[in-house]
Amino acid sequence: MQTRVDPFLAAVIHGALENIAIEMGHKLMRMSYSSIIRESEDFGAALTDATGRQLCECTMSTPLQSGPIPGYIAGILRELEHRGDRVKPGDVFMHNDPYGGASHGPDVGFVVPIFHNQELAGFSVTTAHHLDIGALTPGSCGIVDAVDTYAEGLQFKAVRVYEDGRKVEPVWQILRSNIRIADLVVGDMEAQVAAARIGAERYSALLDQYGLDTVTGAYEDLLDYSENLMRDAIAHIPDGRYNARTFIDGYVDSPDPALKDLPIEVTLTISGSDIHVDLTGTAPQTPNKPINMPLVGTVDCAVWLTLRSILLDSDVYGAIPQNSGLTRPITIHAPEGCLANPTFPAPVIARFCPGNAVADTVMKAIAPAVPKQVSAGIGNLRVMAFSGVTNNAPWVHMEIMEGAYGGRYGKDGMDAVDTLYANTRNNPIEDIESHLPLRVLNYELRENVAGPGASRGGIGSIRSFELLEDGAVSIEGDGQRFDPWGFLGGADGSPAKVELVQARGATVELPSKLPYRQLSKGDRITAYGPCGGGYGDPLEREPQAVLDDVLDGLIDATSARADYGVVVDGQGVDEAATRALRAGRA
Repeated sequence: MQTRVDPFLAAVIHGALENIAIEMGHKLMRMSYSSIIRESEDFGAALTDATGRQLCECTMSTPLQSGPIPGYIAGILRELEHRGDRVKPGDVFMHNDPYGGASHGPDVGFVVPIFHNQELAGFSVTTAHHLDIGALTPGSCGIVDAVDTYAEGLQFKAVRVYEDGRKVEPVWQILRSNIRIADLVVGDMEAQVAAARIGAERYSALLDQYGLDTVTGAYEDLLDYSENLMRDAIAHIPDGRYNARTFIDGYVDSPDPALKDLPIEVTLTISGSDIHVDLTGTAPQTPNKPINMPLVGTVDCAVWLTLRSILLDSDVYGAIPQNSGLTRPITIHAPEGCLANPTFPAPVIARFCPGNAVADTVMKAIAPAVPKQVSAGIGNLRVMAFSGVTNNAPWVHMEIMEGAYGGRYGKDGMDAVDTLYANTRNNPIEDIESHLPLRVLNYELRENVAGPGASRGGIGSIRSFELLEDGAVSIEGDGQRFDPWGFLGGADGSPAKVELVQARGATVELPSKLPYRQLSKGDRITAYGPCGGGYGDPLEREPQAVLDDVLDGLIDATSARADYGVVVDGQGVDEAATRALRAGRA
């Protein structure tokens, strides 16, 4: 029987759980070797109960890392049961199976079981993206031509890396022998183990202080509280079916029409305080290209994150406990064999941008029901993996190129940020140039491309990288073929593009997905970020806001007149001419 807990004590335990997860995240960042964890914060840290229900998560971690953690635990427990094995004190497990709860192979989880009085009480988990996982070409992103999951790198299914508290050395030797930048990657993995152990120690101390029954009662109440918040928000939406359809680039340079212009379709059915999300209509899986998305670990996280962000705005609800209670009112269906629910061993390593498109489509579907709580279409992201050999040693660098949000009710879209379930940070230029044979030539906002609207779309960035030595690049992206959607009369945004300016002077426009391509010293790669769609009629945008964008150099006077009907005269607005121009257009 569940122990009822005094609400004040439950709040204390809730705060303790959150602080444990935050400490895990800080320790992992400080101990990590790679910038993708240390600077970009592409990691997850969380505690779960013995069945895998998430109790808390680190607030610095990204949704695509912390969100799948219950799936990691479920996958590990299934694998152990299949082997006739069980969890024992002193174990530490490594897991990255994309068909067993993980988001994709480079996101490796390390799991420390927590025992209390010889009883399994929970798990402390860290996940992180690793810069190389032993695939065909260097890096763990930009691998866009894998034929199956076996071509995507090393696979770990509930592998013990510690047993009875002792390191399983052969496993670690396999890692060091099959990963290109072993010191960095294995160092990050050891940091994950250490951070997860810290979480386990802190949770054990909490159980010793209050007892398992009391802590269990507190988090059961907490899960119910989060569920009730979500149900209350859903109940305010009119019952009905809400549908949207968008497209991803796929492989635009492929002669196979089945590999490009691929639809993502979402139908939301709202009934009372429940939401059913159906992805029927989404394109079939690609059997030989890795843009398929695991249903558990990618698609579910994209759906959960989007609905939680739209319906439980922190400005309205305050701090929301992040736990498995939030997902109870949401069910998800995707036909087996489609992009959003592929069958093994279909490759999935490049699921990042398609998953972000799923999140964007969920938002487009629900937008008519909650128009003041959404943004217009987002500009998707690109990931570039630069690599090479310096002083006879390989190097790898992963760079996430920002997108942009669409305009919102009463607010412009956010400029040059990772969107929706990504939420990572950019690498500081100083960090890049101090460690790698790369030079960042410029980093600025684009001009005259944001989606016009009463609230304009967010603006993408321009970033150029010059190779200081011979090297290579791989690109995993999307959003170069289709414009981000405008909403309520707002205009569509602008797609992304990537250019290669070769040292000898030729300029080559690159597709959104580029397998490993060798580069020469002096070659330059320039990424132009997409711009979000506009929200509302551009003729309703405040003339002063248009003038501010002109003075900031984001648009010019010609665009102000053409897109917004605002006549800019020098440093000010010609109000009479603006009124006349807008009246004529209306």
